[in-house]
Amino acid sequence: MAAFENLADKIAMHEFGDSALMLSVRDDDPAVRRGVIADVRSILLPRLPYGARDAVAGLESLLVEFDPLVVAPRQLAQVLELIINVHQHDAGGGGTAPQQFLIPVDFRREFAPDLDDVASELGLTPAQVIEAFTGSSLRINLLAAAMAPMMDGVQFPAPVSRCAIPRTDVAAGSIMVAGLNAIIQPFPGPTGWKVIGRTPLRICDIAEQPATSYTAGDNVRFMALEDGQWPDLEGQFLRSTKVETP
Repeated sequence: MAAFENLADKIAMHEFGDSALMLSVRDDDPAVRRGVIADVRSILLPRLPYGARDAVAGLESLLVEFDPLVVAPRQLAQVLELIINVHQHDAGGGGTAPQQFLIPVDFRREFAPDLDDVASELGLTPAQVIEAFTGSSLRINLLAAAMAPMMDGVQFPAPVSRCAIPRTDVAAGSIMVAGLNAIIQPFPGPTGWKVIGRTPLRICDIAEQPATSYTAGDNVRFMALEDGQWPDLEGQFLRSTKVETP
């Protein structure tokens, strides 16, 4: 994705506490920041060097945790920079075409407790929010906690705020928005994102190989369920469509 002579020249690395480095992108354009950090993730995650313990992905950042008894932060930064530049032409998944997903969503109030609040915040009706959301073409930027697909590209007229008080237990399959991003809850759990619907599909299943059919870089669209369709789809494992989404 990135077209820089040295990809690492776009990356800023700062110490984050005494056992982590925070990697971010030097650019004012959020689309560029997300694209570059996606390339860096694809390079570093399978190639973490000696002394690095883990990497935690964000939409526009990457936190590399390390053992301070094994490696110094400056030494680790130099090694990471070298890895990024040596492998920059391998970034982006090796040219694999992105998969396309069309995900059904039930927007009834029992599944969408924050839909009215989102509509009020945006100055729209709930039907207009649904129309804007289902009319959006989204891209999976990264897999967050529990393999949740975090996406951007929601075509709302303005970013959506997070919940003032996070929910402690949101059902699996919940479709949530914050900013101009969307995410799907793979398993029950807490969230500060606003819930505007739910899909009857299982998006993550440890009995499947792999546990998810999607990955970073794939494309997603949502469609509203018709009355009575939920029972026919409930529990089915999410799989990609065979036709490209527009």
